Amino acid sequence: MLRTSSSHIPSSPLLSRQELALIAVTMVWGGTFLVVHLAMQHSGPLFFVGLRFATAGLIGLVVFRKVMAGLTRTELAAGAAIGTSIFLGYGLQTFGLQTISSSKSAFLTALYVPIVPLLQWLVMGRPPRLMSWIGIGLAFTGLLLVAGPESGGLELNIGEIATMLSTLAIAAEVLLIGHFAGKVDARRVTTVQLLCAGGLALLAMPVAGEPVPDFSWVWLTAAVGMACASVIIQLAMNWAQKSISPTRATVIYASEPVWAGIVGRMAGDRLPGMAIVGAVLIVGGVLVSEMKWNGRKAGTSPA
Repeated sequence: MLRTSSSHIPSSPLLSRQELALIAVTMVWGGTFLVVHLAMQHSGPLFFVGLRFATAGLIGLVVFRKVMAGLTRTELAAGAAIGTSIFLGYGLQTFGLQTISSSKSAFLTALYVPIVPLLQWLVMGRPPRLMSWIGIGLAFTGLLLVAGPESGGLELNIGEIATMLSTLAIAAEVLLIGHFAGKVDARRVTTVQLLCAGGLALLAMPVAGEPVPDFSWVWLTAAVGMACASVIIQLAMNWAQKSISPTRATVIYASEPVWAGIVGRMAGDRLPGMAIVGAVLIVGGVLVSEMKWNGRKAGTSPA
């Protein structure tokens, strides 16, 4: 992520404003895992996700009310597509946080990064590069250790399975944002995608048989606080990815589980030793998957 300059070119910041914004986003993301984990003790996943994103969307409507009149069909379609992926990703992730720790959820969620090149292969016909395959291998090895540190095998519970499935939707979200970023107004698309995600979650409650929870200041405070954070996060992502590629963005997002692990550790969350090794392998796989290897010349090394 570092930028260098030659001696005859004026020095420039090591990180651009867009990169700093995405780094701040990952720090906030990391802290939300513990918040959601605590909120799940008082609320169902669909209700919490619905309240969180619907509130965020309403905030967006108020803040960006003057520009919403210019909403185009392309922006509506983009917001609906991204919002659907947010609903699936965060819905499954939140469901998983009912039964697994915030730290484990964060490291499993990080698997979406090496999944991005696989989705690009499936949808766009572009096969992953060598380093992507290596990163996928490292991340899967880390998964074995995070999910089954005691048995030494892959014994997934329902929360871990849901969290792993959420990575597919989150990877799709990153690709969709990158695809539409330069074609739409970030403020309008952010508002639409938040309303779409919240609306889908609330509509899914009767289908899933999830009741409205008893009132609690815990889920209310968490949902409203994260709604405000969601507006800032989604707006920052849509704005920053206009000039930052999905590949570069995913490298920055790779630090998310590290921040979540730090917050979880401060809150008393303790991963077993082998799970920590697995977490390191997952983050390593994430970073390796975004490296470039030039094998056309002798003596070359990873970028």
